Amino acid sequence: MLSRVADGLYWMSRYFERAGHCARVVEANYTLMLNPSKLSREQRWQQITASLGVRTPEHSADPQTAIARLTGDPENRSSIVSCISSARENASQVREQISSEMWESLNQLYHEAINSSVHPDKDFEPLRLVTAIREGSYKFHGVTDASMNHGEGWQFIQLGKFMERACGLSVLLDAHLAASGGSDDLDWLGLLASCAAFEAYCKVYTADLKPERVTEFLLLNSEFPYTVRFSVEQMQCALQAISDASSTKRTSRVERIIGALRASLAYVQIGEIMAGDVHRYLHGVIEQCRNVHAAMHEVYIDYPIESALEI
Repeated sequence: MLSRVADGLYWMSRYFERAGHCARVVEANYTLMLNPSKLSREQRWQQITASLGVRTPEHSADPQTAIARLTGDPENRSSIVSCISSARENASQVREQISSEMWESLNQLYHEAINSSVHPDKDFEPLRLVTAIREGSYKFHGVTDASMNHGEGWQFIQLGKFMERACGLSVLLDAHLAASGGSDDLDWLGLLASCAAFEAYCKVYTADLKPERVTEFLLLNSEFPYTVRFSVEQMQCALQAISDASSTKRTSRVERIIGALRASLAYVQIGEIMAGDVHRYLHGVIEQCRNVHAAMHEVYIDYPIESALEI
């Protein structure tokens, strides 16, 4: 596979997952701002932006306006509209590699997002766009799995999706743990809902929302798709499949980094993490994901011509 094609598929998937992640977080926390809690509306907005890894504007805006900016502002590179636009741009460059159903699904979401941002009515409701993106992301992932060959290109899509998910979940969890001193059950409910994980969590731990249990589930559970460990294991599977399909011999560094990251999640107990510096642990996960990205890019995307001529 051409490196530019692999790069386009990878970034299409990352940007799309980023938009879906933002939509889930905003939707889950939107209604919480209307409920009485320990946090004011402004404080909750700041927590939402921190959980998305977005810097709060210097001049604090009304939460409603700020959320509208995060969802529908094309000038904001972190907004849902910007991420969907970037995903579509990358998809257009690899149009021949994805199915028609994938393109139609992504294109429909793009036009819906653009129409919301360019022609917002006077009572623009960000939640409408957020819900459309969240539901559209489930449809896009289903269409991708059902209508595309599960070959090398599909594996790069999986790698991008789970790379973005592992990083996003780690940042989300880190932000909530940093504010746990002032958190209540609504906050932990919002965290689980941000990961579409409340029902799955209840099946494992019942509805007892304890910080340590929520952290264990979202970080170390190996069966639920929106957890860090599950995402890392899927990254490893995708990288192994890509390595098997390619002829390069320079994959050992990538395999070593992703193997070490998976082991750090598979062979650790939540008590050990919570007893130590949980924030340092989560930052370490994010840093290792960045190392995997850099190593993968070096081997498959930005490799020197000499490597391509290896026998």
